[in-house]
Amino acid sequence: MTLRLPQHADFRPWAALRSESIEFLTPWEPVWASDHLTRKSFTNRVYWAQRSLASGSAVPVFMTRREDGALLGAITLDNVRRGPSQAGTLGYWIGQRHARQGYMREAIQGLVHYAFTALDLSRVEAACLPENTASRGVLEKAGFKYEGVAQSYLQIGGRWRNHVLYANLRQDRRGRTDAG
Repeated sequence: MTLRLPQHADFRPWAALRSESIEFLTPWEPVWASDHLTRKSFTNRVYWAQRSLASGSAVPVFMTRREDGALLGAITLDNVRRGPSQAGTLGYWIGQRHARQGYMREAIQGLVHYAFTALDLSRVEAACLPENTASRGVLEKAGFKYEGVAQSYLQIGGRWRNHVLYANLRQDRRGRTDAG
């Protein structure tokens, strides 16, 4: 798999993958804007990705399969904080037909390695809905440890939802922790 910035030519594969995975994705995501799947919205996303990477505020990349270039999903290290914090927040999605094949774990591990080595971050955080067992499992398999619950963390499906918090630390001495 390759992690790379989104490109304008990705619009059709991206829109098709998001469309065909809508029922798979929407239980876990904020409500999609009415123009979510439009070319204009995607063009804005491409420019945002370029600006964010250039400014150091985020690393928003697409996941593509090396053998055929197929778009698998996306992963973003966002809200990169510098100074005493040296941290960022991970968010991700994968197309339904590519789920549970190891791609997301590989992407998470690759982006976390990049965050710790190239970006010199100390901490990468992630959050998901408590009932999202697939997301919790992939985070744990990728080396993240459960840290607690954030009340009313994000609006999912149009309402404020609690999320479970995970983190991966560059130098983690905590050992294994059990998700609560």
